Formats: sequence, structure tokens, C-alpha cells
Amino acid sequence: MCSFAAEMTQQTKPILTITGSDPTGGSGIQADIKTITALGGYAVSAITSVTVQTTLGIQQFHDLPAQVVAGQMEAVMNDVQPETVKVGLMRTVETVKAVVNALVKYRPSNIVYAPLSQSSQGEPLIPDDVEQAINRLLLPVCTLVLTDRFKSHGDINLYASAVAYYLNEGDNADDAQRKARQFLNVQTAHSERLRSRGFELFDEFRQMVETHFRESSVVSFYADRLNVSTSYLAQVTKRVSGQAPKAFIDDRIISEARRLLTSTSLTVQEISYQLGFTSQAHFTKYFKKLTGLTPSDFRSNQ
Repeated sequence: MCSFAAEMTQQTKPILTITGSDPTGGSGIQADIKTITALGGYAVSAITSVTVQTTLGIQQFHDLPAQVVAGQMEAVMNDVQPETVKVGLMRTVETVKAVVNALVKYRPSNIVYAPLSQSSQGEPLIPDDVEQAINRLLLPVCTLVLTDRFKSHGDINLYASAVAYYLNEGDNADDAQRKARQFLNVQTAHSERLRSRGFELFDEFRQMVETHFRESSVVSFYADRLNVSTSYLAQVTKRVSGQAPKAFIDDRIISEARRLLTSTSLTVQEISYQLGFTSQAHFTKYFKKLTGLTPSDFRSNQ
């Protein structure tokens, strides 16, 4: 018998966590494994979705095919026979059915479900038909469905994983939830969660726009100099200011154009060159698109 298998026969069975991946480690499979390991357990996993996300939110979902999820569960269940399963994010009806079929087939002693309908940023995580399938198929086979409300998506992950650990250690549902709540309180008090550089980056972006708006209105110009992707810069500026980066840049250009039109005697052509436009016609088209007026009409109205 291999050393790992021998170890599993002498110790408490591992805990299987079935959920999505979070590359920041704040939730998902990564957070489950960290929590179970910190408590002294051994976590095994089946991943349902791979996400592209930052601490500011999820950009993309890539849901694994249901047969791949089922294959992961089958391999783990046959090999190390976990007695406790914690179920989290599932985003397709087919995946729900595959997970439930495996749970019914292998009959683990404890099945804990942590409902995940929204991310920490309020983004919807599962479609309505998937939620209906969960309610109809998964909930009846669960031994414990967690209904507590938490401040963040990461907290429900931590709490549910802790509950699964204590159930796996032989505690009843009430004791497991009490101990998990205590564990959550301690972890929250000493939390050093990964923090976003969003506000700092936005301030750098704002200052860079102030310096270079006459030079460029292209978002990639600023993203490259800030050494971030355009998509991450967009996440940050929308989260902090409510605007897309292009709109933020355009606002600064239009603000300066209005100032020059109302407080100087520069011609429209001179203003267009000051603002980095290649021609007066280009500037006029840009200004009218954003304000509804040509520069000349705007100056006349003022």
C-alpha cells in the first residue's frame, strides 16, 4: 500500500470540495483548501469553473464540462473515499446533475452546501435555471445547507469549509456550525486578505491623464505606461469613479477644450492643435460627438 493510502486509513478521511477556482485565493477552491488545511484536515478537490478575476471582480467564467467534473469526483471518490463533501459554485444544470449523481452513488456521510448566488462585488454567479436545479436535485441529498448571511463571498467559503471540517471530525451539525463561527470570527479579526491596488492605480491614472491628455486619448497609451492591461484599468476606473477610462480621458479633453474656447481668443484650429488633434475637422467632429455642438457653436453660445 502506498504511503498516502496508508496514512488515509489511519487518519480522518479527506474532505472533498467541489467548487470554482479563484486565482486571487480569496474564495473558491483555493480558499477551501487553505481553510481545511489550516484546521488540520486534508482537502481534495473537483473544480467546476475556472475564472478570470481580480480582487475587484470577475471578468470571465470558463465552466468545465459536466463530464470533466464528474470524472474528477469519480477519481477522488474511488481512490480516497472522502466521507465529507462541501459543494459550492456550480454554473450549469448539467454539472448539478453530474454532482448529484456522484453523491447519490457514493453516499458520503456529510454533504454541506454553501449557496453562492452573488460574488463579493454583487455580480450574479449562477443563472436562474441552475438555482432551480440545485433546489430540486441537490438540496434533498444534502445533510446541511448553510443559510447564514455573510459580509463577503470569501467568508461563506471559509465558514462552509470549517463546518465541513468539524463534521468530518465527528461533531454534530450544531457544534460544527458553532465552532466554524468561532473560527470565522478569529480569522476575520486577524485578516490579512489580499488588497487591491485599485485606488492607488486610479490616482496614478488620473495624474497621468492630467499630464498626457493633450498627447493621447487612447486607453492603451495609459495602460502600457501603468504596466497593467486595459481590461484591469477599466475595472479599476469603473469601480472607483463609475466611468470607463476612455470616458474619463474624454472628459478631461473636453473640459480643457471648453476652457480654451471660453477664456482665450485662440482660433478653433489653434485649439485643436494644442489638444493634440491632427486637424480642425477631427477636433470638430470629436467635440460635437461628445457635446452635441461644434466648437464654434459652443463658443457663440457662451
